[in-house]
Order: sequence, then structure tokens, then C-alpha cells
Amino acid sequence: MNRPVRVRFAPSPTGPLHIGGVRTALYNYLFARQHGGQMILRIEDTDSQRFVPGAEAYILESLAWCGIEIDEGVGVGGPHAPYRQSERREIYLKYALQLVDAGWAYYAFDSAEELEALRKEYESRGETFAYNYTVREQLATSLSLPADEVKARIERGDQWVIRFKMPENRRVEMDDLIRGHVEVNTSTLDDKVLYKSADALPTYHLANIVDDHLMEISHVIRGEEWLPSLPLHYLLYEAFGWQETRPAFAHLPLLLKPTGGGKLSKRDGDKMGFPVFPLFWKSPTTGETAHGYREDGYFPEAFINMLALLGWNPGTEQELFTMPELIEQFSLERVSKSGARFQPDKAKWFNAQYMHHKTEAELAALYQPILREHGIEVSDAIAGHVAGIMKERATFITDLWELTSFFFIAPETYEEKQVKKYWKGDNPAILRALRDVLAAIDDFSLEHTEQVVHAWIEEKGYGMGQVMNTLRLALVGAGKGPGMYDVTSFLGKEECLRRIDHLLNTLKPAE
Repeated sequence: MNRPVRVRFAPSPTGPLHIGGVRTALYNYLFARQHGGQMILRIEDTDSQRFVPGAEAYILESLAWCGIEIDEGVGVGGPHAPYRQSERREIYLKYALQLVDAGWAYYAFDSAEELEALRKEYESRGETFAYNYTVREQLATSLSLPADEVKARIERGDQWVIRFKMPENRRVEMDDLIRGHVEVNTSTLDDKVLYKSADALPTYHLANIVDDHLMEISHVIRGEEWLPSLPLHYLLYEAFGWQETRPAFAHLPLLLKPTGGGKLSKRDGDKMGFPVFPLFWKSPTTGETAHGYREDGYFPEAFINMLALLGWNPGTEQELFTMPELIEQFSLERVSKSGARFQPDKAKWFNAQYMHHKTEAELAALYQPILREHGIEVSDAIAGHVAGIMKERATFITDLWELTSFFFIAPETYEEKQVKKYWKGDNPAILRALRDVLAAIDDFSLEHTEQVVHAWIEEKGYGMGQVMNTLRLALVGAGKGPGMYDVTSFLGKEECLRRIDHLLNTLKPAE
């Protein structure tokens, strides 16, 4: 098939977008960009019973945050509008009737109560009811009823559905770009509903095939939960006579729980303390909330990098990829057939790596709002410098305040463990002497201060750790922070002396 690459992401607005759905969108996007193709966003909202207000806006915001750009579709427009299936409802009946006229589908008038009774009857005999070639001509369908009765039922407003007439005992041969060649016998399949008169809407199967054809989709990249539907979809393309333009299919592996057993769910995230949605979500109907990667402090580029490697292997040791690098290297051939186990700690690792690679200017822009929340007003240069000193120890931007607050606020209390360890014996006297050394330094730069203090320590024969950790207690108040000369050069001489004096004057040495 040699035609322009056009892929689509087609979520249903039934709630927040799961990260498995984001990964599907990402793989579609990478494939489209790599082949110079188009990325289409279609909203499949034909299931009116499960529609959730706000879900569509959530999908759009999530994709934008992730950097997944839409070329055509909802929120963008394009030559195949509208892109919401609920706005295309008048299109589908024509195609459903076309299948009936061609003998590929039929009307069925069974009520839900009648079908439930049939299922129970089969169960009582230890059998499973399937609506297929074995029963369709014995039930209330256009295959068993006279044509005039079918017409009369429709005209008087009886409810009906149109079902696909699955061929009997036929082998359907299919090819999947990830799973290879697949064959299924149609006798194992049932007659799926394609259209329902009750709400004048198609089911997923009909709308999906019709829209993919009309929107000229070249490749359908979707989750493996749709693999059982592939034989029906192949046959629908045949029934419409669209085999020549049938898209290539690729079914992606599931995202699995951290334990490996079963599909990753919100319950897993709640239990283990990690998000399974890209953004924070609050249900407009129940008020239930769910964590989001954005609000939990993840960088979108780290989130995307993590997702890309859940099911795809570049074939190298490389783990960190920019979006352009992903576009260049991604291939469906290296997507796994088996499920990908989600690892919360690995997600944090990715975020830490992106934190460590941020420039001081980037860090300043991210850290300034947090500083302002704590009443700290400093220049971007200072904010970026402080964040840059401590970024290697942080996983999230939100970690920085705890790691760096001592740069801006002098300690009023002191970590008990450090006090017991260092504020005893000769240490208070040594700190008092060190204060005089620092007070005499004119050039308080990092390098010069380090040179002077180290020479003094060697001259006196003190232990380096003994002196530095006592100084750290005075300046930081705890056993954390960067090298002490990073701290002294940032604080400046007057502030260092003030903090040393505060410790000397307020804290009684440990026994």
C-alpha cells in the first residue's frame, strides 16, 4: 500500500484519558511524523450512556501537555469534518442499509428481555448463547420474517438493530504489523450489532470502519483489546468493497500492573501511590478525583519518554530520548507483542534525569513560582543558580524547596541528630575561631574562601569533617546541602557570620 500516511487517535469521552490511551496517541503521532504523514483526532462519542462532560476537553488538554500535535480533527478542523461521531450520525444509517441491501447484514427485532431469557435458557442446559448463524433464522429477524412484516414493524416504530451477517465456516486471513499473520474461522464469531434504531446511532464497529474509510486512514494503530474485532473489521471492508483502501493494522500490547498481572488500572495507582492519568481529574458527576502526572510534578518530556519505552525497544542501550529522537527511531517492528509492566520507580527515574539536564534558566522559570509561594523574591539568576546547585538531588521541582530553603531562610532550629553529633566537645570553640577566620577574609569567593579555610584547618591540625559539619550545622541547620563553599559564597560573609553567631549564642552544646 503506497499512499500518504494518515493515522488517527479516536478516544471515547467516557472519563479521564488513561496513560495507555496516551501511549496509543504517542505511537500514532511518532509513526505519522516519521513518515511525513498526518495525525487525526476523532472523538468517538456514540455511546451516549457513558458520555462524561468535560472528558473531551481533558483529552485535548492532555495531548497538548504531552506535545502530541494534532494536524486534523477535533479542535483543529479539516477537510473531513465533523470529527465527533455524534455530529456524523446521519452518515451511518446509509451505510448500514447498504449492507442490508447487499446481504451482509439484517434487521433484528429481539428485545433485550427476550435475549436475556434466551441466554438463561442456554445456561440452564450448560450451553453459551451466541447470536450467530445457528439462531439468526429462528429469531425475529429479517432473515426469518416475511418482507412485508419487516416493513410493517419498522413503519410502526418497533425498535430494531442491524446486525452483521457473519459468514458461516469461512477462514479470515489477516495481517498485523506487530503480531504478524492471524487466521480466524468465522463460525467462532457472532453477529455484531452495527446500528441501533433506539438512539439512531451506530456501534463502534460500523462507525469506526466508515469513518476510517471516509477520512482516508492508512494505518490503524490501537490497543490489543480490539484484536478480537479485527476479523469483523476485515469483513466489513470486504462487504463495502473497500479492500483496496483498507488500512494496515497494528495492535499494541497492554500496559500491565507493576506486579505484572492484568491491565494497569486507577485502583493500582491509588493503592501504590502513582498516577495513571496524565492530568488531575475530578469527576463532574461523582466528585471523585484522580492524580495526574502534570500536577504530581512530572515533566511532559519525561512522561512521554517513559511511555514510549513501555512496549517499544529501540534496540540500543539508550534510554533518554527527545521527541525528535523518538520520531527518528520509532518503529512498529520493535513494538513488543507481550504486555509492558509499568514501573512507578522508573517513571520517577526518568523525571530525575530530565531534572538533572535542565539549564539554570529552565530551572529558574519552574522554581520561581514555588519561591514566591514562600514569600521569596529573587532574580531569575539567583533562583536558577540555587536550583542548579541542588538539581542532582531532586526528582521533582517541588523537591527543591526542601533542598534549598536554607539558602533563603536562616535556620531557627537545628537537626537533633546533627546537634548530638557535632555540637559538643571542642567544636563550639573551633566554630568560634573559624568565625574570626571568615571575618578576616576580604575576597569571599568560593575558591579563595576554600583556600584560606583549608590552610587554617591544616595549620591547626583539625579534622576536615569535624570543622565542615559544624559549619554546616550553623549555616544550614541540618546535615544536608551542597558543598559548604557553595553555601558560603551564596550567602556572603555577613550572613555567614550572622548564622554562626546565632548558633553560638542560642544553642547549648550537647553533653
